[in-house]
Amino acid sequence: MTDTEGERRPAGELEASVLAALWAAGAPQSAAQVRAAISQDLARTTVATLLGRLHDKGMVGRRPDKRGFVYFAMQDSHGLTARRMHRELDHSGDDRSLVLARFVEGLNAQDEAELRRLLEEDRP
Repeated sequence: MTDTEGERRPAGELEASVLAALWAAGAPQSAAQVRAAISQDLARTTVATLLGRLHDKGMVGRRPDKRGFVYFAMQDSHGLTARRMHRELDHSGDDRSLVLARFVEGLNAQDEAELRRLLEEDRP
């Protein structure tokens, strides 16, 4: 996956572009529709591969359509960020407490106050 100057783009950047196109569309999209919506000049097969990988990761859903699949985002950008945070925590090893402590240490005062508020909130 290269740009017009031959430099390789990070897969995460391409995945983010594909997800942004799905969020903006607000309706299921084919690979061709996603390709048309993103600003990068990518082959349809590249977009289809990215959509397949995002589907395998559980980040997009898909359903059969006339000539293949249409894809839709499983979560909004905030849900996706939370999912990434959970995945990182799950892969952090045995000492989740240490990872959480280091995370909290890095919060600014406003974020720390918001986290405290959320933790103290009654949950259904």
